[in-house]
Parts: sequence; C-alpha cells; structure tokens
Amino acid sequence: MQIRSLGYRSNLALLGYGGSEVEDRGTHLVVRSPHNPRFWWGNFLLLRRMPRADEAGEWLAEFRREFPQAEHRAFGVDVTSGDVGDLAPLAAVGLSPDVSVVMTATAVAEPAHPNVEAAYRPLRSDDDWHQQVALNLAGEGPGAGDLAFATARAQVDRRLVDQGRGAWWGAFLGGRLVSSMGLFVASEGLARFQNVSTHPDARGRGLAGTLVHRVGRYGLEELGATTLVMVADPEYAAIRIYRAVGFTDTERQLGCDKPPPAEA
Repeated sequence: MQIRSLGYRSNLALLGYGGSEVEDRGTHLVVRSPHNPRFWWGNFLLLRRMPRADEAGEWLAEFRREFPQAEHRAFGVDVTSGDVGDLAPLAAVGLSPDVSVVMTATAVAEPAHPNVEAAYRPLRSDDDWHQQVALNLAGEGPGAGDLAFATARAQVDRRLVDQGRGAWWGAFLGGRLVSSMGLFVASEGLARFQNVSTHPDARGRGLAGTLVHRVGRYGLEELGATTLVMVADPEYAAIRIYRAVGFTDTERQLGCDKPPPAEA
C-alpha cells in the first residue's frame, strides 16, 4: 500500500512490527491494535484524502462500523501539508484537529548545553521497563495516568527491542529513569523516534536534547540509518530542542480525534 505521509508511513511500519493490523479499504486504511484497544492512534482510520464537509458524518459512521466497541474517535489524513483549517469538516462534527510537524535529520549535533549529570543507556532489565511505565504515567503524552495503556504500550516497545529493530534509551539520575525515547528502523535507511518523554520534575535540565543527540548517533552509526524521523507538536517547547540538534521541518501530519467521554 502506498502512503504519502512520511509520518504515518513510518509509524504504521512500527505498529505492524509490534502486532497491529492494517487493512486497505481503498479510500482509507483501518489500523487495529487488538493488544491495546485503549491506544487511540493504534486504532484509527487513515483517510486517503481530506474529507469534504458533506462526508464527515459518513466517516464517523464508518469508524463506528469498524470499531463498534471503541469510545474514542481518531482519523489521520494521508497528506504531506496543510493546516488546522483543512480539518474543518471533521472539527465540525466534534473532533479536535491536530497538526504535527514531521522532522528529519541526516546528522545530529550536540546541544549547546548538554546534561553531563545523567547516565545515558538503553533499557535492559525488568526494572528499567517498570520505570518506563512509571515515567509514562507521570507524563503528559501517551499513557499518562492510564496503567493498562502504559503497560501494554511498554510491552510492545520491548517486543520491538527484542526483535532487534532498535532500542529504547533512557537518561538516569541516581538510578532513576527521568527521560526516555525509542528509536527503531521503520524501513531501509529510515529510523523513527518514538515518544520522547521527560519527567515533569526533571525538565529544563537539558536531558531531552542530550538524549536525542545520543540516540540519534546510535541510529546513524549502529542502526545504519541515513535519515532520522521525528514527529513533534509545533506548539510544544521541545520542538526547539529537536531543531537545535539538527532536525528540520519536512512535512505536516494532519489528524483529528475525540477522547472517550470519561476522559474528555
């Protein structure tokens, strides 16, 4: 199946390696993660084109047919540019638009003020992965506050490590995991970063930038990648960190979602 969006293409590759299923319906792809039904962006529809205003209700109905037990709604659009206004038809039926920046790098530079206090290494032991779950629970991204989700996600991430597709790295202070991220080969020459996360108590200390640099070097030197991919929120401060170590804006990734009522 041909996917134009570098962000979605690399993400679907990693989802597939982790056990998710992708079905091609022609006008859209159905992405399922039976092992983690609470993962919105592991259970979504990827539309081939931007829907018209008169089609938005039909797409909601299609989502219900494909995921009758799901309480969330999530749609990606296979485009490489655009803005929030392009998602107006989906926003009009109650979904929240999201525009992310797909960033790439062919080399990485050390941050101006690297953190030299922490120990930087891949996660290896059961305790490391238990700490990864705890870090996800404490953060703001995927897994925050949801033990079942965070545990299932960590199991998939560890499976990718066990398959030899990459590694999940952490920054440790006094043996405590305070920042982490994954990097995995999505296709030949292409490695995708996953879930850059820093504990709220440890932010502003240069940990994420230092870790991105270390992990980026690992990808280029040990995984054989020629291009690194990162997807970032353009409104979040961390995007400046990624640009500072060598990432540049390449595409836009567009999507819409709606959380389950209890989590709204």
